[in-house]
Amino acid sequence: MKQFSTLILITLFSFSTMAEKQVEKTEIATLAGGCFWCTEAIFKELKGVLSVTSGYSGGDVVNPSYREVCTGQTGHAEAVEIEFDPTKTSFTEILEVFFATHDPTTLNKQGADVGTQYRSAIFYHNDKQKQIAEEVIQQLNDSDIFGTPVVTEVSPWKNFFKAEDYHQDYLANNAGQSYCQFVIIPKLEKFRKIFKDRLKSSVK
Repeated sequence: MKQFSTLILITLFSFSTMAEKQVEKTEIATLAGGCFWCTEAIFKELKGVLSVTSGYSGGDVVNPSYREVCTGQTGHAEAVEIEFDPTKTSFTEILEVFFATHDPTTLNKQGADVGTQYRSAIFYHNDKQKQIAEEVIQQLNDSDIFGTPVVTEVSPWKNFFKAEDYHQDYLANNAGQSYCQFVIIPKLEKFRKIFKDRLKSSVK
């Protein structure tokens, strides 16, 4: 997976440098990459990210609970809402981190976490985000980096419901918990090694 992550960066580098910076003061990216505890911890350390909120996106039930989402019947995915400064990190760079830190080739599954709520998904907020997401996925598939097609869903954003308070800043508040020790922290350490030049100064 480490080699895959390095190849992802090489493959997407030229696209990233050509991608047009957005003019808005801040932007929102809504991504699902398995358990939101992991995704939240990673993006909180990325330079240019202003806030990360764990929640539920892409389903049909209004304001679902964690228990409801875990049944797989609400249509929601565990997701994060990322507010970022596009002058410091682009949407393309956000996606580079996204694809390098989860497996986008397994349908409705990340490791031992199985169910539609753990699917890989990009919920785009505008046509530009849709275009970038589709082009990045096409590049990954054309390069055959993973050896199997990317199955990440690309769908228009339609809702995002903030998860219960105990899900927010989960790693910071539960660092000694076994899931944090054996799943979240190893992913976070991998991210720090690959993207050491893109970490917030407070992390270095």
